[in-house]
Amino acid sequence: MIPKILIFTDLDGTLLDDKYDFAQIKPIIRKLLSLKASVILVSSKTKSEIEFYRRKLRISDPFIVENGSAIIIPKTYFKIKHDFAKQNQNYKVIELGPPYTVVRNKLSLVQKKSSSNIIGFGDMTINEIAKDAGLPIELAKFAKKRQYDEPFKIINGCEEEVIQAIEDTGLSYTKGGRYFHLLGNTNKGKALAILKQLYLQDFQKIVTIGVGDSLNDLPMLELVSKPFMVDYKKNALAVWQEILEIVKACTQQNQ
Repeated sequence: MIPKILIFTDLDGTLLDDKYDFAQIKPIIRKLLSLKASVILVSSKTKSEIEFYRRKLRISDPFIVENGSAIIIPKTYFKIKHDFAKQNQNYKVIELGPPYTVVRNKLSLVQKKSSSNIIGFGDMTINEIAKDAGLPIELAKFAKKRQYDEPFKIINGCEEEVIQAIEDTGLSYTKGGRYFHLLGNTNKGKALAILKQLYLQDFQKIVTIGVGDSLNDLPMLELVSKPFMVDYKKNALAVWQEILEIVKACTQQNQ
């Protein structure tokens, strides 16, 4: 049986460079898609942000948003049915994290309990997010459309006290390249595990590849058969070139 190849990848620092550009990696993504590999974007970014990159790269596979807070599946993608997905016009959505309003309220509690000065995306204007994150205005608008988790920075205060206050609220946190993220009891790995099971029901045999560059990617990389970490030893382009060779070899073996 020909295995289904699944590539789970973060965006920032892996598929996108520090200027949010993907020109170097784009030809490789196109080739991977032509080889029938699925490219599944797994990011701290919002649904709107990830949809932007999916359109640019012509990716039509499911994706995981806001650090594993939800799995978003194109409506007719899988043959199987599952009871825990809510539906809208285009997607089936598996929600794993609490609503954004709950997380924002808990962030206020964290700030009071830790006596820290914390600023989250909900406190910032679109222009402020664009400047702080180095985003174009269009992408800053998408970044502010949060549904589950809240990126934040500690302006003044003790990081350990903030973390303890987060734990006291019953939520969890992760740290990306630029921001902390406050979210529910989920992560990229938990969402990936659920999505893997859906693929197994449709394809029975799968090969899983993961690409990350920071600590919040580790739960995802621990659950794939071929993990790749972009770092000072191996840059993003080298990683994607290696992945392409793996996919080519796997495809040739099954022809």
